[in-house]
Amino acid sequence: MHQYMLKVTAPAGLRPELRGMDLLMVPEAMVKCTENAACSGNPVTVTITDACPGCTSESAHFDLSGTAFGALAKTGLANQLRNAGVIKLQYRMVECDYPGVTIQVRVDQGSNPYYLAVAIVYAEGTGISKVELQAKSSNGWINMFQSSGVTWAANTVVVLQPPFSIRLTEKQSRNTLILTNIIPVGWKPGQTYRSHVNFVGN
Repeated sequence: MHQYMLKVTAPAGLRPELRGMDLLMVPEAMVKCTENAACSGNPVTVTITDACPGCTSESAHFDLSGTAFGALAKTGLANQLRNAGVIKLQYRMVECDYPGVTIQVRVDQGSNPYYLAVAIVYAEGTGISKVELQAKSSNGWINMFQSSGVTWAANTVVVLQPPFSIRLTEKQSRNTLILTNIIPVGWKPGQTYRSHVNFVGN
């Protein structure tokens, strides 16, 4: 299946286990359309990246890219489906599966010595439920908060010394994975750092 980027929101009408930020912790969904004449009825897998502000009229709203819209269409009818605007979708959440790909950590542009925000990408499984940070200068772990989608952040009152390790907890299995010294000395905002590990067997 192809993977496409989307935005999603899940207001109160959605069943509780998939509401709001919980839905964003399940980073992939399989979607298909059947009610428009241009729909192929074939599902595609899309990656959930963040919330869709102001999308509150449905139980779940997927703001798909034009490419994703086209992938849902019958051959030759991609433009017709894109021009339809809002369409009804069937969807279900699925586990992320990135064969041969390891977890990457992308440092947010707004990060500085007192505030570190990172996007955790290519994590296999049903999503990340907890992210913790450990600095070279500390023996303990600092809980990070989910700021949006796959981005987690930590505020500190003291400058933390790199390298930084990150501990991830997978949502369903509760398995943990430590990305040791994933963010090196001399790290820079906007940089992406690749680990050598990923969740397996979830």
